[in-house]
Amino acid sequence: MSSSRSAVALDPGRPVVEQLRERMAAMERKPAAQPVPTLPGLVDLVPLHAGSTYAVDSASLALALAAGASRAGEWVGFAGCPDFGVEAAAELGIELSRTVLVPDPGEHWLEVTAALVDVLRVVVLRPPASVDERTAGVLDSRLRTRSAVLVVHGDWPRVEARVSVEQSTWSGPGSGTGRLLERRARVVVRRGARPPQRADLTWPGAQRVDRPLAEIRAASG
Repeated sequence: MSSSRSAVALDPGRPVVEQLRERMAAMERKPAAQPVPTLPGLVDLVPLHAGSTYAVDSASLALALAAGASRAGEWVGFAGCPDFGVEAAAELGIELSRTVLVPDPGEHWLEVTAALVDVLRVVVLRPPASVDERTAGVLDSRLRTRSAVLVVHGDWPRVEARVSVEQSTWSGPGSGTGRLLERRARVVVRRGARPPQRADLTWPGAQRVDRPLAEIRAASG
C-alpha cells in the first residue's frame, strides 16, 4: 500500500523543541475525561488509560497501540523512531497528517518527549538508552497532568502493562514463492504480579483471531 500523505516533518536546521512548541500551540486537545481510543482487536487485551505508560517489544505493537487514537481523530507522535514505517502505519489507520515524527531527538529526547506529551494523546518513544526511575518519573507526572499515553518501545522502570510478541507465523507464499499476505502473532500482556494474558492477533490490522496459533501453524505445516 502506498500513500501520498506524510507525517508532519520538522526542520533539521532549527531546535526541535522550539518547532514543536510552535506547531503544537494551535492544536486542540479533546477533554481529558474522554477515554483513549484503542483498536477493536486490542480493546479487551490492552485498554489504554490516560496518564499511563505501556512497554512493547516491537514496532508493530507500538503502531497498533497508537492507531486507535489516530483513527478517532487524535494527534499522535513518534520520537526516536528513525525506521518509522509509513505504509505499516497507514494500513493500521494512523492518519499521517495528524502524526508528528521526531526520528532522532538526540540528547534532548526527554525534553522533546515531554513537549509531545503536552499536546498529543498518544506518544511512542524509543529511548536512546536505559532509563532510571527519576527520569521516568518526569514523564509519569506529565502524562497524568495532560491525560496522555506513553508507549515505550523498549524497557521502562514502571508501566501499566508490558506487551510482547511471544511467537508469530506468516502465511501467503506457496511452495516457496509468492507474497507474504498475513502475519499471525501470539501476544502476551503482563501486568505486575497478575497472570499473563495471551491472545492471537493478525496483521495488517491487529485483529483478534479465534484459532490458536498452534492450530494455525499445524494446519499450514
